[in-house]
Amino acid sequence: MNAIILAAGKGVRCLPLTATRPKVLLPVAGTTVLEHNLRQLEGLVDDVIIVVGYMKEMVQALGPHYGSIKITYVEQKNVSGTGDALRQCKDFIADRSIVLNGDDLYSREDIKRCMQEKYAILVKKVEDISRYGVVEVQGSKALGIEERPKKPKSSLANTGCYVLDKKVFEFTLKKSKRGEYEAVDYIQHMIKTAHVTAVEVKDYWMPIGYPWNLLEANEFILKRLTKSVIHGKIEKNVTVKGKLVLGKGSVVKSGTYIEGPVVIGENCVIGPNAYLRGGTTIGNECKVGNACEVKNTIIFNRSAVPHLSYIGDSVIGEHVNFGAGTITANLRFDHKDINSFIQGEKVSTRLKKVGAIIGDNVQTGINVSLMPGVKLWPNVCMKPHECVYDDRQE
Repeated sequence: MNAIILAAGKGVRCLPLTATRPKVLLPVAGTTVLEHNLRQLEGLVDDVIIVVGYMKEMVQALGPHYGSIKITYVEQKNVSGTGDALRQCKDFIADRSIVLNGDDLYSREDIKRCMQEKYAILVKKVEDISRYGVVEVQGSKALGIEERPKKPKSSLANTGCYVLDKKVFEFTLKKSKRGEYEAVDYIQHMIKTAHVTAVEVKDYWMPIGYPWNLLEANEFILKRLTKSVIHGKIEKNVTVKGKLVLGKGSVVKSGTYIEGPVVIGENCVIGPNAYLRGGTTIGNECKVGNACEVKNTIIFNRSAVPHLSYIGDSVIGEHVNFGAGTITANLRFDHKDINSFIQGEKVSTRLKKVGAIIGDNVQTGINVSLMPGVKLWPNVCMKPHECVYDDRQE
């Protein structure tokens, strides 16, 4: 059995982060989404086919191997849906293959359980099924999939993880109402012609649909850390509570207080007198300086929060530099859920606390204030004392 990872999409709902990288290369808990899934597959399969498209060179830079896994890259030249992406693998699919969405996080345990079935679809019971494809089941048998129905027949969501074989390509895809070829139509065909087992998630499945989902996934993975791993240097008078992962060449300076779980990459400088709170992941070659507080935030590689700043519930891209006194607000005065605008449509994050979503190469001047849910596109430069807010929150 081999694995197929669908990684060709543009990830428009995760802009501005995906303006400069494919969605599968967004970081979570010190690794990318793609590498997380490859780690789950190690020892289960020998070969992985990765379907690339948008910014394919960045994905292909991973190389021909990942640990013991051999990687083959297949290009989807015209990105026209997950079904078309899967169709590009027709000549590479094994007698049985496991298919994963490239931008969701899966568990090794659940992947193994799917692989024990001839044909399978991984499903998860969710509270709000309106956002997902709904899988109807009878016992362990999948009966059908319906996309976002008004009257759902179950509370089981389709996770986009399937076990199938070459027979799936006996079916000829047609474009869906949204003008794309859908992988789910292949699975519908399999359900009609064979016994497809619905395997319910026992460990975890985390879809990364929006930028704030990165924070949820990051917090979840960090809480699963079982021990601290210290490769860098911790100076005297540093307090560490909870789990800490500290990369090679990194220094935590005196007076810093860390409440884990926290992950810090390689060649970083933290402090003096910094305050890192739980759920924080800091990439490689970053700086968090004097009197800065960072909470429940992902900071990408080579970014700097040098002094006197507060960053909370935010996602910060690469090569970002915050001027002194930059503050992210993360809570509305009325305590309502934070909204975000995706392709002009207002979307509720369903979260009370969301800070800023910041693209690569952004710079802020001194005393800049960023209101809840604000997005800054790559290469933006904020003037000193600016207050940036999204007046479309209401």
